[in-house]
Amino acid sequence: AMGCRFDVVFNAGEVAEATEAGCAALDLVDEIEARISVYRSSSELAAINAAAGRWVEVTADTLALLATALELGTQTGGAFDIAAGPLVRTWGFLHRQGRTPAAEELAAALAVSGPDQLELDPDGCRARVRLVGAELNPGGIGKGWAIDRAIDQLVANGVPSCLVHGGQSSVRAIGVQGPALPGRSGWKVGLRHPLRPGRRLATFTLLDRALGTSGSGTQFFVERGRRLGHILDPRSGRPAEGVISATVLAPTAAAADALATAAYVLGPAGLAEIVRAGPDVGAMIVLPAPGGGLRVVLANLAAGAVSLESEPGLEVTQFEAAPET
Repeated sequence: AMGCRFDVVFNAGEVAEATEAGCAALDLVDEIEARISVYRSSSELAAINAAAGRWVEVTADTLALLATALELGTQTGGAFDIAAGPLVRTWGFLHRQGRTPAAEELAAALAVSGPDQLELDPDGCRARVRLVGAELNPGGIGKGWAIDRAIDQLVANGVPSCLVHGGQSSVRAIGVQGPALPGRSGWKVGLRHPLRPGRRLATFTLLDRALGTSGSGTQFFVERGRRLGHILDPRSGRPAEGVISATVLAPTAAAADALATAAYVLGPAGLAEIVRAGPDVGAMIVLPAPGGGLRVVLANLAAGAVSLESEPGLEVTQFEAAPET
């Protein structure tokens, strides 16, 4: 679903009807994709995009997704934007055919992008985009939203512990991995090394939390020696540069996904905006180090939340946000 593989992981023998519960959760992911996919003309988001200026009735779940996306966009100063669809299309990333648009094309896309293009009517359970050409794209939040709804359903069905992931970049876990022994807590999730295939850079412990990771390692194109990735800065309309990967831990997978996208766009200087999203939000940004290795910046991650693999040249720093005045 959503262009990737989803998995539901249970502790062996803990849930009597694990197969049925897991299949039901994955069926729910399919249902959500049918409502929000921009690749399906029958979806609710496709209907909103096609009816510029006109209100479109949507399900309560889709309206809640759009409201959450707007809130996260505000929290990140526009570094995450669900209404950046025209930019994604203009750069060719909608159909994985990356290209650099002409200046006039980019200007036209910017003119119909931005959170002010999306309007919600909670009382009527309706949504609309304001201008012709405006386009919603849930790429930075859709997988996480589907994982959250799957977890909600599993909890409602009495599942005490499980992990759900989509595409290995969006994960949420509840309960304990393995037997509930003294000293054991949470679920272990590994982060792949961005420069050394087959190796792990870090291991995160998820204690009833979610993890989202953003990077341009799989979708990019090279122009005049520059590698341009698919994660765009909605404020400038251009591919974000300088960060190798950004990982965020948050209470929900939707928040982790959107905030990881924003962290990739903002870089270390924007970590203050990321961790201000809530006391349970932490982040890790990976950047190239001057000597050819890696530089890792950690922000608001509690002791035990992350363990880094040792390697020559690895630089690790703690981000300290300036006090608010």
